[in-house]
Amino acid sequence: MSTGQLSMENPGPRARCPVQEQRARWERKRACTARELLETERRYQEQLGLVATYFVGILRAKGTLRPPERQALFGPWELIYGASQELLPRLEGGHWGQGLEGFCPHLELYTQFAANAERSQTTLQEQLKKSKRFRRFVRLQEGRPEFGGLQLQDLLPLPLQRLQQYENLVVALAENTSPNSPDHQQLTRAARLISEAAQRVHTIGQKQKNDQHLRRVQALLSGRRAKGLTSGRWFLRQGWLLVVPPRGEPRPRMFFLFSDVLVVAKPRPPLHLLQSGTFVCRAVYPMAQCQLQRVFGHSGGPCGGLLSLSFPHEKLLLMSTDQEELLRWYHSLTLAISSQKN
Repeated sequence: MSTGQLSMENPGPRARCPVQEQRARWERKRACTARELLETERRYQEQLGLVATYFVGILRAKGTLRPPERQALFGPWELIYGASQELLPRLEGGHWGQGLEGFCPHLELYTQFAANAERSQTTLQEQLKKSKRFRRFVRLQEGRPEFGGLQLQDLLPLPLQRLQQYENLVVALAENTSPNSPDHQQLTRAARLISEAAQRVHTIGQKQKNDQHLRRVQALLSGRRAKGLTSGRWFLRQGWLLVVPPRGEPRPRMFFLFSDVLVVAKPRPPLHLLQSGTFVCRAVYPMAQCQLQRVFGHSGGPCGGLLSLSFPHEKLLLMSTDQEELLRWYHSLTLAISSQKN
């Protein structure tokens, strides 16, 4: 019998079954993920405790902030801290499925915290500005060695950051747990519930950012057509483009693109007494009636290009000397048009 035949018949002690190799990979990834989850939960609970002890608790005892202001600033912080205090001992005991499944009813606290996030930041800035006593208190607490140079405004987003970590780590833990494991079902359910909570929080954050954009844009616009213009809309983009008329020179205009309309505005004169720096709304175009075409600017060169926007009773030619900027506008306009057709 040849040597080649011998090697095929006797693979040797180092060869491993593919199923065993897959299980070993799962175990290594699971152990690594579990260790990271445990270590980061300890640090997270420590930071939650710092804020709960040195800010929430002392502010309550001293009465530096009235209860409504304290609630607006911290939201359900102490309840979130309590949820971590329940979770950590279970993780330290290796009860991953039981611990994480038991943690899931507390996820609503994170949704409440996200809904209050904008109000929290506003309250912090208002109180720092108007209350010398509160400002001195915050500086004193932030100077404690336990905080390691971190400021209160750095710590306030902590629960929302942690929720994203929970999603990444618990999903990875569930994916690398054998289906035959006793806690596989619990981990899979926990991963799904945490992912759903993270999506709700993301949606809340997107709406808060959009509301900020709408308030900013509404403050920039003036004139009869601008009244209530941004209400209930989704902001997509703003910027300068050149309007190319049938005759004459291109004119610079400020464009505000929302999910359903395109607003064209003209800057007020710099010397205007009351509204310098704002824009007069000159036209509002419904995106549901828009047909978009790139006239030129396909090559990606440095010479910019033209966009043609056709509406039932009017046609706009928009120009930019910046090819990349024009491409961004083209994609945003395409998105707005397609959203109106769905």
